Amino acid sequence: MRWPVPDASRSKITLARRPGLPQRAQPGKLAAMKPEEPLDVSIVLPVFNEAGHLAQEVQRIREAMEASSYAYELLVVDDGSTDGGLDELRDMEGIRLVAFDQNRGSGAARRAGTALARGDVVVWTDADMSYPNDLIPWLVDHLPGWDMVVGARITEGGSLKVIRVPAKWTIRMLASFLTMTRIPDLNSGFRAFRRVVAGQYLHLLPAGFSCVTTLTMSFLSNGYSVRYMPIDYSTRAGKSKFHWWRDTVLYIRQVIRMVLLWNPLRFFAPIGVTLGLAGFAKLLYDLITKDFRVATNTVVLLIAAAAVLLLALGADLLVQLNRSRDTVLPATSARRDPPD
Repeated sequence: MRWPVPDASRSKITLARRPGLPQRAQPGKLAAMKPEEPLDVSIVLPVFNEAGHLAQEVQRIREAMEASSYAYELLVVDDGSTDGGLDELRDMEGIRLVAFDQNRGSGAARRAGTALARGDVVVWTDADMSYPNDLIPWLVDHLPGWDMVVGARITEGGSLKVIRVPAKWTIRMLASFLTMTRIPDLNSGFRAFRRVVAGQYLHLLPAGFSCVTTLTMSFLSNGYSVRYMPIDYSTRAGKSKFHWWRDTVLYIRQVIRMVLLWNPLRFFAPIGVTLGLAGFAKLLYDLITKDFRVATNTVVLLIAAAAVLLLALGADLLVQLNRSRDTVLPATSARRDPPD
C-alpha cells in the first residue's frame, strides 16, 4: 500500500526564531551573508559528477525555500568532481560553494558541510533528482518537538533490486533490533535535524555512504527522537556511485560498530546467553547419558558464555564511564504535533 505524500502547502509549524531574524532569505544574497547572521536552515548538498542537472536541482531547492518563511543557506560541497560540474557551480548564484580537490566520499562532504553550516536546522539531501527537494520546507515543518526527521522512501530505486532489497531489509532489521527502535528507512539521505545535536557525532561519520546510517544510530542510541515521514523516491539522474557489495558490507560493519560504541550489551548479551543456554543443555545431556561425566565441548561452551558476558559487562562499563557529561538535551515531547 502506498502512503500518500502530504501536501507541502498545508499549514506549517513555525520554528522558534531569534529576535530580529529575517522572515526569509532574499534571492541572490545567500552567498554574501555574513557568518554571524542567524539562519533557520542550512541545506547541505554533496555533489560528485552530477553535471547536466545541477542547475535544475539547485533551482528546485531555491524555489521551494524562497516560497517558505525560513531564512536559509544552500551549502554545496563538490566532492572532487571531474565532469565539469564544479565550473557549473562556480557560475551559480545563491549558493555557498565548498570544493574538495579530490574525491573523499559522500560522508566526508556531508560532514564538512554540516560543520560549516550556520542554520539551527541542517537538511541533508542529494543532487541526483531522486529526492523530493521541493518538499524541504515541509520536512522542516515537522521537526519541532523532534531531534531528526527522516524522509522514509516508500519505493525502492536503483539497480539489482533482487539483491539490494533483501540486503537493505536485513541491515534495517539488525539496526532495529540493536537500537530497540522500529526503523522504516535506515539510509535515507533526505533528512532534517538539529545542528547542535548532530555536532556531537560529526567526528564519528565515515567518509562513505554509511554516514547517514551512522547519524541515525547515534541519535537513537543516545535517546534522541527520530521521526519518519513517507516520501516518494524517483529514478536518479546520472550514474549511481553505490557499489552493492562493498557498500553493503560497510553498512553492516557500521551498524555493528555503532552499537558496540553506544550499547555493547545489546550486541554481546544475546550471544553470551545463547552460548550459556546451549552449554547448560549440553551439561544436562552429559549428566544423564554419560554417568555424570562432562564432555570437553560442554566445558568450552560454558567458558565461552562466561567470557562473552564478562566482555559485555566490561565494554558497557567503559561506555558509561566515557559518556560525555555535557550532552545536548533532547527535543521536548510537549512541542510535538499530533501524528498525521
